[in-house]
Amino acid sequence: MISVAIIGPDGAGKSTITALLEREPMPAPVKRIYMGVNLEASGLMLPTTRLALAVKKARGRRPDMVAPSEQVPPATGNPVRRVLKGIARGARLLMWLAEEWFRQTVAQYHRRRGSIVVFDRHFYADYYHFDIATEGRRSATSRVHGFLLKHVYPKPDLVICLDAPGQVLFDRKHEASVEWLERRRGQYLQFAHMLPHSEVVDADRPLDAVAKDVATVITEFFEKRRT
Repeated sequence: MISVAIIGPDGAGKSTITALLEREPMPAPVKRIYMGVNLEASGLMLPTTRLALAVKKARGRRPDMVAPSEQVPPATGNPVRRVLKGIARGARLLMWLAEEWFRQTVAQYHRRRGSIVVFDRHFYADYYHFDIATEGRRSATSRVHGFLLKHVYPKPDLVICLDAPGQVLFDRKHEASVEWLERRRGQYLQFAHMLPHSEVVDADRPLDAVAKDVATVITEFFEKRRT
């Protein structure tokens, strides 16, 4: 069977669309898998990740486990502290890589059982402009993560980018500025256009109509793969 990644900025309707696809007429059963960093949105995670998340929440921090993907500032401060920070980033990266591959393993299991696996987000798309395409000085962990995502991590068979203006995205979730959402919108569109199998779907409509169009795109791709 095939795997499909639904990508797009916050507010594009990814989670809603992937849920609605389970009720749309499809050529095979649909298995949804969340492939984002907000672990409160996913019941699928490794026990070690679940423990780390509980520790973060107990300390009053955000409920996510993001791979270390920041630009590196000039080296200053205590050398011991810099070494300790590097070790912490490395440990966090190893934990996140394990989580990424765990979800991919689950996806492969369901594909082999005859399901169309639909990813709500995808790590390759979400990290592409930070860990792969970005210019400037990056940390070693960011370079390693980007290399593995680009050259080793399995890619979805089909990518569907949900597109809507930044103001529409902002009005739906109010979680980022319109300017930031427009920038991310452009990044996702650029990412989608460079792939061999991708479609852009207008998400500035009622989401049930968007879901029907997405289901049609998946069905047509599925039928082409069978012939």
